[in-house]
Amino acid sequence: MGVAKKLSVHRRMVREAIGSALPRPRKKPERPRWKLKAAVQFVDAILEADRKAPRKQRHTAHRIWTRMQHELPECKIAERTVREYVHDRKIALGLMVRETCVPQSYAWGVEAQMDWYEAYADLAGERVKLQVFAMRSMASGAAFHCAYLHATQQAFLEAHELAFTYFGGVFRKLRYDNLTSAVKKILRGHRREETARFVAFRSHWRFEAEFCTPTEPHEKGGIEGEAGYFRRNHWVPVPEAAVADLNRQLLIACQHDEHRLIAGRDQTVGAAMVIEREHLLPLATEGADLAQTSFPTVNGLGCAKVLTNAYSVPLPAGAQVQAKAYASIIELWHAGRCVARHERCYRRQQQILDLEHYLDVLYRKPGALAGSKLLEQKRLLKLSHKHGHQKLQAAVETALSSSCYDAAAVHHLLNAEDLRHAECEAIDVGALERYARPLPVMLEYDQLLSARLCRCR
Repeated sequence: MGVAKKLSVHRRMVREAIGSALPRPRKKPERPRWKLKAAVQFVDAILEADRKAPRKQRHTAHRIWTRMQHELPECKIAERTVREYVHDRKIALGLMVRETCVPQSYAWGVEAQMDWYEAYADLAGERVKLQVFAMRSMASGAAFHCAYLHATQQAFLEAHELAFTYFGGVFRKLRYDNLTSAVKKILRGHRREETARFVAFRSHWRFEAEFCTPTEPHEKGGIEGEAGYFRRNHWVPVPEAAVADLNRQLLIACQHDEHRLIAGRDQTVGAAMVIEREHLLPLATEGADLAQTSFPTVNGLGCAKVLTNAYSVPLPAGAQVQAKAYASIIELWHAGRCVARHERCYRRQQQILDLEHYLDVLYRKPGALAGSKLLEQKRLLKLSHKHGHQKLQAAVETALSSSCYDAAAVHHLLNAEDLRHAECEAIDVGALERYARPLPVMLEYDQLLSARLCRCR
């Protein structure tokens, strides 16, 4: 009693201290959720329905709380309370499973991981979503990034060759998602039916491909983490450049990352990359043929259809050409030489025309030039380079809303601001009033005319 009174503690605590030097573990009481009680049935119904919904289209705790604000306005509850309850219920229903991963070690030059990720950039004044190819060495931690407008198979294969050149060799094994550029069909286990072009590409560069289990991104966690790190550090703020200039910036960023030291390692990424280069397979003496080839026929408009678009070619109608589609360009060959080269268009049912391809036709039909579509495209292309795509698009929309379809109207709208002159300020002319003279009056002249008429009579 005296010890308890002296220390101002309960006698029960004194007895526990005499019995054991270590305090008893603290009990965590289960507190009833009085405010949440009215919404428990609502939340449980949502989570139960999520068990049948697609994995990436299930409710988050924030989304459930937002729905409660609209559907249960009488239930005033904090978002944190909803988050805690949803977290516990998802674990109980099996909607949230925490995986335990085993740390891995990698030998020099053996494995690299590849993936695509999305990033935004401002191209010609317009914000565009780009597809970025990333390949990461698992031993050294070095990575290569390259941006494309679309993640086509040609871009996929071209980026591999650029990455091999950057690393100075070829890895013995590359790990992928089940992307359609490489996988034609998913078979049992880790077996895959690969596309014919990817098999030929692998055979040319002599590497082995492994594919992850569907919906299991942790099997290539190295490249997943690399994509997030690179996007946060080198895509912020949003870059503003053409794709070619942007890729040069990305290459500089990759080289800059060679100076960083990954946690838990004794040497920088660049130093490890130099060591690993000696263990890579040597580069092939020449690159693989990356083009998608077709043999279209030139139509009456002087165009050859490649994939879904028509590209002009300086050949007579009926001639057959060999079309080679690369990631960013289209080449048209005839009789063993390249007769036309266009920037690849990823829209559908478009005509990509070059004025020089129609010079012979215009020599015979000069009157067709005035209203030709290729002349309009040439003018609009020059305006786009001068004023930017966003400003040009706004001018075109304004012209169309006024039912005006002439390129001259678009040109006028783009230069309308430059044609506006500043208004002149009013000048006080009070000092000049002494020079004022009355306006002439024609009454006397009219009297002369009346007198002449009288004499004539």
